[in-house]
Amino acid sequence: MRTQSLLAAIGGILALIVVVSLATGPDFGPSLPRTPVDRRSAPPASAPLSAGTDVVAWARATAAEADIPERTLQAYANAELRQRERTPDCRLSWATLAGVGRIESRHATFRGAEPGPDGRVDPPIIGIPLDGTGGTRRVADTDGGRLDGDPVLDRAVGPMQFLPGTWARHGADGDGDGVADPQQVDDAALAAAGYLCANGRDVADADDWWRGVLAYNASRDYARDVWAAAADYAQRTTVPAPPAP
Repeated sequence: MRTQSLLAAIGGILALIVVVSLATGPDFGPSLPRTPVDRRSAPPASAPLSAGTDVVAWARATAAEADIPERTLQAYANAELRQRERTPDCRLSWATLAGVGRIESRHATFRGAEPGPDGRVDPPIIGIPLDGTGGTRRVADTDGGRLDGDPVLDRAVGPMQFLPGTWARHGADGDGDGVADPQQVDDAALAAAGYLCANGRDVADADDWWRGVLAYNASRDYARDVWAAAADYAQRTTVPAPPAP
């Protein structure tokens, strides 16, 4: 996996969202080789979850094999199913969301963070101040520090690393509690799903998959790393658990 940290955000990130890769080296486990894929390469193949899949049971059965925390994997699965209801033509897979989540926050576990049973990450995951140094672009505060604690500059927040301004436009309530919280894994995963599927994209199509991931972070190396991680998860996980009776 490409080495990056919160101390070095990617330059050239699109205006709507800043996504920074948070962790490095041993924290990510075995590295994946940098793939030779490009924008002509097909998206990683992943069988869709069946409508009505019991995501709790599926995540429990799949987490060890995927090497993803069970609660975070549950959020990815829930986001796939919810997004397929909202935009069935997008055909987003949990594996692509997991590819993004692996790079952004090691599936909500960066620096000792952990999603609780309610899906909220503790301690909260907050990025560096985007002050225009270290390869970042300057992003002035948009939320009075409500989400990131910084009343001067914006910082990317949560396990899927949204800017506060972007969250205000694209945040989602994935757990149905009436609140869109970027530090809650169901909310963050569903917001990422919506962002990847925006503008009518079908991410089972090569061009649209690459457009979606590059919209999330305008770096070809980043997109290749997401591809490699998504392919890894898709290849080493089992068939989805059957729906609950």
